[in-house]
Amino acid sequence: MPISTAILLAGGSGNRMQGQVEDKILANLAGKPVIAHSIDAFVSSGQLQHLVIVVRDATQQAEVEKVASALLNGPFSVTFTYGGAQRQDSVWAGLQAAPGDTEVVLIHDCARPCVTPAAIRESIAKAAQIGAACLARPVTDTIKSADAYDGAFLPTTVDRAKLWAMETPQSFQYSIIKDAYQSVIRSGAQITDDLSAIEDIDQPVAFVDNTRPNPKLTTPADLPYLEYLLREASASPNSP
Repeated sequence: MPISTAILLAGGSGNRMQGQVEDKILANLAGKPVIAHSIDAFVSSGQLQHLVIVVRDATQQAEVEKVASALLNGPFSVTFTYGGAQRQDSVWAGLQAAPGDTEVVLIHDCARPCVTPAAIRESIAKAAQIGAACLARPVTDTIKSADAYDGAFLPTTVDRAKLWAMETPQSFQYSIIKDAYQSVIRSGAQITDDLSAIEDIDQPVAFVDNTRPNPKLTTPADLPYLEYLLREASASPNSP
């Protein structure tokens, strides 16, 4: 089993929550803070040695520490570090804070509280074998690309057989993603997810097809759906 570190991104601004919650990763969801669901899933996977939590500031860190201390048991090392202005800056801070013996690193957005231990275990196995893995789902909707035309659009159907929606965790052999992010930071490029950092080096990626919905908490409208999903998962006797 590879030595694995999870980087949990917790410091996002949450501007699209429209002020309905003070901090979305600390908001109560299905009986506990949003971030607690992610921490619990990674700990329950049974394959994690290190946890790096990337926070916004000292105030948020103090609150997250309270949540984490109630969930962590066993021989885990836990490190806190501060994120940056952009997501990629926060990931880079997390990569630099990862313990030196890390072999596989999983980068996870804590605004996705429905991640499962089973998905985490498969992600670690695939990343160790192939070099990179990502929780993803095949696109089932008909997708159009569209050029603006005289107040309307000229749509073209995109082949959805090649389309996957990316989720997290996105997992990598540590040396691969650290070198890739170092190049991203050095060049000043802007990327929206971690796989974008390795697209120029022809690194194969295993897509881990999630068996459960894993949506992101982005707006207040997402809260009732996530509440439903989490309560359904906890009530299922076969919940992974």
